[in-house]
Amino acid sequence: MLYNPPHFAVTDHAALLAAIASIPFATLISNGPDGPVISHLPLLLDSDAGSHGTLIGHVSRANPHWKVADITRPSVVIFHGPDAYVSPNWYPSKAEAGKAVPTWNYTVIHAEGLLRIHDDPAWLRQAVTRLTDRHEAERARRWRVGDAPESYIAGQLKGIVGLSLEIIALHGKDKLSQNRSVPDREGVVAGLAGEPDAGSAAIRTLMQKNS
Repeated sequence: MLYNPPHFAVTDHAALLAAIASIPFATLISNGPDGPVISHLPLLLDSDAGSHGTLIGHVSRANPHWKVADITRPSVVIFHGPDAYVSPNWYPSKAEAGKAVPTWNYTVIHAEGLLRIHDDPAWLRQAVTRLTDRHEAERARRWRVGDAPESYIAGQLKGIVGLSLEIIALHGKDKLSQNRSVPDREGVVAGLAGEPDAGSAAIRTLMQKNS
């Protein structure tokens, strides 16, 4: 369960699916016999499969996730957006009362659904081809699955297991200082402008967009 106060919750499913489609790497968490089973992997969103879309990917056959995951209970996929540290010194209200502490602004999406395991070579080849085409699409010199010898690709496919998860619930959270006053939010935006990391710049842009 995601702790998600109403002022941080994102309920626009179209926006959440668009965000998922733009985040290529995710964390898959399933229930296992000895506790959570966790894998980090690239996933592709098939928007046309299921009412909320279906996530498609694969793991190494040596990864026990596909063997031990309880596929009768929902798994969760976490898509992390940008994040940034927020200093209390950026709040004008701190100068007035001193009542401020550090926090963290971030965006995240949780997608829930039942995990399915795929071992069919044709399914695996299609999934790998779609994932490859997605990530090679913007390159001037694209690599395609067909560029490698067929016998080599067939051997590589034997070393992976396919996964799909039809999304049954989406939970989006944008923690962007919505619980602070307007002057404090403006102070955070100004403070983030002086930070050198990409996460701070991205959070600043989101805060300005949502102000």
